Amino acid sequence: MPELSVLAWSLLALGAVVIGLSKAALPGAGTIAVALFAAALPAKQSTGTILLLLIVGDLFALWAYRRHADLRVLVRLIPAVVAGLLLGVVFLAFSSDAVVRRVIAVILLVVIAVTLWRRRAGAALPTDGATRPHPVVAAVYGGLGGFTTMVANAAGPIMSMYFLALRFPVQAFLGTAAWFFAIVNVAKIPFSVGLGLITPSGLVIVAVLVPLVIGGALAGRAIATRIPQRLFERLVIVLTIIGALYLLLPL
Repeated sequence: MPELSVLAWSLLALGAVVIGLSKAALPGAGTIAVALFAAALPAKQSTGTILLLLIVGDLFALWAYRRHADLRVLVRLIPAVVAGLLLGVVFLAFSSDAVVRRVIAVILLVVIAVTLWRRRAGAALPTDGATRPHPVVAAVYGGLGGFTTMVANAAGPIMSMYFLALRFPVQAFLGTAAWFFAIVNVAKIPFSVGLGLITPSGLVIVAVLVPLVIGGALAGRAIATRIPQRLFERLVIVLTIIGALYLLLPL
């Protein structure tokens, strides 16, 4: 068992519950979990450990919302996400942690501002004449999502703004997000193993925290079936802003 303080275990436990909630009901809250894990563990171990717990949450979300995803939207995102992942690898090789955090935070705040402006103006994302987003829009968000998830497990807020801008109902939002993150997070495992981010002690921590992720997801599932659409959208925006502001804070 890793030798961690009571405070560290408390932060990890809270972060695990937040992961479950974020996957099942409150997209955007995942960045808060990233912050809690970073405060309790060394940076590299934190990244690998939280990735595995995110996948646990993804599996629950897939089970709960598997019938509600818009797979056409996901297919359009794939090429840009792959490009973003590769760009993230290169960026990590040449940038410090502080630079990475601030770049992601600025991206998030810009995306939030654009999303709020478009919603205030009553505009949806540009489409290709059907119900699907324009390829350029999908490329921008997909690229940003791939980039931010590779460098900091922080794609949740980016993709939340994308799905929110598409005006998905709650169930479709959560179902599409579940498939997106399940695929992307599993694809990141080989990179994380190769970089030494997933460690034996990290696996022990994951085993201890899995029940809390599931508990948070079950609570989130109950919330998602009752939450009004307008309140859901506001919570997504507020949690995304909180996550972006956290990334701007000095380490």
